[in-house]
Amino acid sequence: MLNKHSTIIFWTLELLGIALLVFILTKISFIFVPVVTLTTTLFFPIIVAGFLFFLISPFVDLLQRMKVPRTLGILIIYIILTGLVALLVLIVGPPLTDQIKSLFGQLPDYISSWRNSIEHLANTQGFKWLVHQDYYSIDKIQQNLEQLLKDFSNNAGSGLSTFFNVLVNVTLTVVTVPFILFYMLKDGNRLPHAVTRFFPHKYHDEVNHILSDLNDTLSSYIHGLIIVASFVGVTSSIGFSIIGLPYSLLLGLVVGVTNIIPYLGPILGATPAIVIALMDSPAKALLVLAVIVIVQQLDGHLISPLVMGKRLNTHPLTIIVLLLVSGKWIGPIGMILAVPTYAMIKTFVSHAIRLVRLRRKSKDDTLIKS
Repeated sequence: MLNKHSTIIFWTLELLGIALLVFILTKISFIFVPVVTLTTTLFFPIIVAGFLFFLISPFVDLLQRMKVPRTLGILIIYIILTGLVALLVLIVGPPLTDQIKSLFGQLPDYISSWRNSIEHLANTQGFKWLVHQDYYSIDKIQQNLEQLLKDFSNNAGSGLSTFFNVLVNVTLTVVTVPFILFYMLKDGNRLPHAVTRFFPHKYHDEVNHILSDLNDTLSSYIHGLIIVASFVGVTSSIGFSIIGLPYSLLLGLVVGVTNIIPYLGPILGATPAIVIALMDSPAKALLVLAVIVIVQQLDGHLISPLVMGKRLNTHPLTIIVLLLVSGKWIGPIGMILAVPTYAMIKTFVSHAIRLVRLRRKSKDDTLIKS
């Protein structure tokens, strides 16, 4: 009986302590505002630097194995990358800029074309029948449009503010990423030693093996992702150019970038191209769809198996669920990071399970011998 009362008192005190802690934190939350601000500000630059780290690190390691000092190797890679980016900008930049300017210049015409299409649809018998139904009247449509315009005007200011915030974040990322990446590349090889210090000496080999496997998994995934996205972007641009789609370079770039999102990426990337094609004709939209399908078939049956193989060994349904959940919680960045993060966790868990089984087997063997 005394034991029961002691347990009740213990848990009551625990709950009161937690409630008191929560209350105190709500009163001093302003103390954590700078920490939260710093974390959110540096989150994206660190993610970008981490992505580039796994992309570049193998080349730095290769130079180090060739007796090139690590710091010098990093500088050499930086110079090569800067040259490649400059060359790419010189080749692709002017036509891409022209296409972006042309697209924005044509936007009023596209909007007018869509308005004419909607007016034509409004004069069809099917639409007239629909709007005369009780559940969908002209008044409702008008109310919805008025509300939409009102919301748009109210959000115009916040939209402008968001644009400037994005501009500031992009500028901050461009400035800080090279410095963060430099120190990641310079000191990244010390990470395994720093981690193993927290484990007993007999587990050092296993911990190093796990870290090496995690590094290989993520590095191979990122390299494969870049190659596949480049293939999809270039071939899509060529295909769009062949069928005479305007802004072929810009739309191909969109298809390539969105392709880094598994399964859902091709749909997101194809949508702008199909919308632009519909401005011309339904036949042009079908040609765009044919280009997308051909490129995705080449990617799925030839390029991805060759480049990425079965490295992640993850069921498609699992990937789709990961994308939907991460997209809802974090947005586009979450959709990009979901799969490699899951792959790392899966690799870590599989090693942990293997170690537990080995320990159990070792104990069983000891008991049998005794």
